[in-house]
Amino acid sequence: MLNMNFNPFPVLETERLLLRNVEHSDVQEVFEIRSNPDTMQYIPRPLAKTLDDAIGVINMMRGFTERNERINWAITEKGTDKLIGIIGYPNFKPEGHRGEIGYVMHHAYRRKGFLFEALLASLDYGFNVMNLHSIEAIIRPENTASIAVVEKAGFVREAYFKDYFFFNDEYLDQIIYSLIKPAI
Repeated sequence: MLNMNFNPFPVLETERLLLRNVEHSDVQEVFEIRSNPDTMQYIPRPLAKTLDDAIGVINMMRGFTERNERINWAITEKGTDKLIGIIGYPNFKPEGHRGEIGYVMHHAYRRKGFLFEALLASLDYGFNVMNLHSIEAIIRPENTASIAVVEKAGFVREAYFKDYFFFNDEYLDQIIYSLIKPAI
């Protein structure tokens, strides 16, 4: 049975990172991420235009977590409390004990290994605390950096869907990668 109880909020720790709840004090960093067209190019969500838009994103994420529906962590470097990215489970398929992992990094913190480190901690939580059987990542085919991260973590390509998602007046292809819970 899935464990979908996020109260108290599960703080995760790695060698360099602390993954904590997204707070209203993160509004500037969330805005910098969500308003950056380059950062958001593979994420089919509207760009934030104001700090109020970023507050709306934070309120949405916190609401999902408070209702035990979804969970997102602020990725922070130990020793600072600055949000450098967000990782979490935006969707679940409870009948299949499957969750979707999603993430975004602030442009100044890419290619430093932080995302991979946060991904491993999130996968461990998904498999060993939430009792997921499998975890999927839905990735645009052009997003070679994201594909490289999930493949490094052991994900395998399951499917390629043509015109899978409609966003900004165009149909987008998506690749589904998945990781089955390792046998102990």
